[in-house]
Amino acid sequence: MNKKAKSQTPESNVIRFPVEAVSRFGFKRAEVRGGRVVRMEEEGQMNLFNPQATLGSRMGAVVPMPMQMGAFEAALLLDDANDPRAEAMYQRAIEEGDYTSDAWCNLGVLKSVARLLDQAFQCFAQSLSLDPRHAESHYNIGNLYFEYDDLKLARMHYEKAIECDPALASAYFNLGLVTALTEDYRVAYDSLLHYKTLAPNEDSSVADELLRYLHTAIRLS
Repeated sequence: MNKKAKSQTPESNVIRFPVEAVSRFGFKRAEVRGGRVVRMEEEGQMNLFNPQATLGSRMGAVVPMPMQMGAFEAALLLDDANDPRAEAMYQRAIEEGDYTSDAWCNLGVLKSVARLLDQAFQCFAQSLSLDPRHAESHYNIGNLYFEYDDLKLARMHYEKAIECDPALASAYFNLGLVTALTEDYRVAYDSLLHYKTLAPNEDSSVADELLRYLHTAIRLS
């Protein structure tokens, strides 16, 4: 009996996106240090390089409240201690006009952590209505669209965040993910490379894995 001939049809050049490696940076808030607003990553919110960090890990901290501190700075201290009064203090900052766009942004971060995504979106939109170039609010709205699988709008807001703040490293990483998922491999590759130049001290193993994937995808495309 003749054996059935083995198929000679070559396998297609299909590469699998490393879904297990995909983890994006979480929401970001604005902070005040030395009398100026600086941007800090919020802990415990899909933080790619510190997955063990949790907001609960800081519970029980003593919160000093200097008499001359403004409402926004007071809200930050409460927020840092995972104190539920932070939300009301951000609202007070908004009412008093104290770093209003930043307060809306940070309030949106709290809503995002609580999974009140519609309310979070409204907060970030309020921030942008006051400051259309608020990089963190663009970035955070991009994350919300990412959650809703609207990759086109996520990309638009990540790109706007980068335009407003070219040093916002996590926006480059998330842009790399969005463009990789939509098969815009060259933009994804360049975005992740730029991320690595901005965050050279981070654990870049995930970025390196994605870059290897993208290099192969570009070669085969």
